[in-house]
Amino acid sequence: MLKLSAYNGVDQIHCVAVQCRFLGPPKPNPIFPRRKDGAFLAPCAASPSKTPVLAVVSDRGAGSVAGRVETKSGSVTLANRLRKGSMAGDGKSYKECFIVRSYEVGINKTATVETIANFIQEVGCNHAQYVGFSTDGFATTTTMREMHLIWVTARMHIEIYKYPAWSDVVEIETWCQGEGRIGTRRDWILKDYATGEVIGRATSKWVMMNQDTRRLQKVSDDVREEHLVFAPRELRLAFPEPNNNSLRKIPKLEDPAQYSRLGVVPRRADLDMNQHVNNVAYIGWVLESMPQELIDSHELEAITLDYRRECQRDDIVDSLTSVEPFDDAPALSGNGTNGSLAATEDDKDYRQYLHLLRSAGDGSEINRGRTIWREKPAR
Repeated sequence: MLKLSAYNGVDQIHCVAVQCRFLGPPKPNPIFPRRKDGAFLAPCAASPSKTPVLAVVSDRGAGSVAGRVETKSGSVTLANRLRKGSMAGDGKSYKECFIVRSYEVGINKTATVETIANFIQEVGCNHAQYVGFSTDGFATTTTMREMHLIWVTARMHIEIYKYPAWSDVVEIETWCQGEGRIGTRRDWILKDYATGEVIGRATSKWVMMNQDTRRLQKVSDDVREEHLVFAPRELRLAFPEPNNNSLRKIPKLEDPAQYSRLGVVPRRADLDMNQHVNNVAYIGWVLESMPQELIDSHELEAITLDYRRECQRDDIVDSLTSVEPFDDAPALSGNGTNGSLAATEDDKDYRQYLHLLRSAGDGSEINRGRTIWREKPAR
């Protein structure tokens, strides 16, 4: 997925909505086990089979999707029918469940941060498809495609309070909103589906780019109307706390860095469907330069990435890392208005680092980041 950051501060990038009408919640089924609170663990997916079908769209045309069905509530594909996902009760957000697979965990048998990032990327794309936006990886509206406009990631912030283990089920809720003229925003809440505990939160900023000129462009009224028809009317943030970590600016890391991993070469597997480096690959590159002793004793609690320019498959990247003093950094814990749960402990040892991904050729910035690490729990 394409990334770029060319804005003057976090507050200038705002929100875009990709939601549709609620198709109805699943009914509890007695064959599923109960939670501790007595509720049945029913599947996350709503059944769209009761939705009136208006037409079946051919999958032979350009940009079409196999098995797409047009309904009064939008476009329903075969994939949408089989996914463990549906619109939330208020029709303003999308929820989907993911089972943590054996190949998605690390040495501790818990999901890696790359797995978490892949989950939130997947649920965001599935949400966009569910409401009938494009399926080419850009999540564009009709007007955007006519004007050759795409969304590009400007900033990503993820906080993980508890890593899910192998075979755990994670429920992820996502929504978008629109405000301002510069860009868009997507947020996520991650929960342990068995207990309802909030185990993570994430937010992202996006800007609009002309696909032909590669220049940023303001969100037009036409595009805004196409998104706002699905948007929550009241502002909802995954991180509602004032001065939270998702808003902190990231200073540029200057050489010489304390730790480095030079000459990282993008693999074919790092490229996405748009022939650009996938945003999850940047997380792995950032962690490449982390000291091993820190990896052994701590686990990642928060990561923030500012995307400065797009990275191509022929680029060679240097990963730089240095310790950053905490100073007056906001606390990671706190109860927010979206069910956020304080999961940190005051007696844990925390570390903070600054990161820089740069072109090995001309030294230009590709990505700058910040990570916060907590002492690993006793096993």
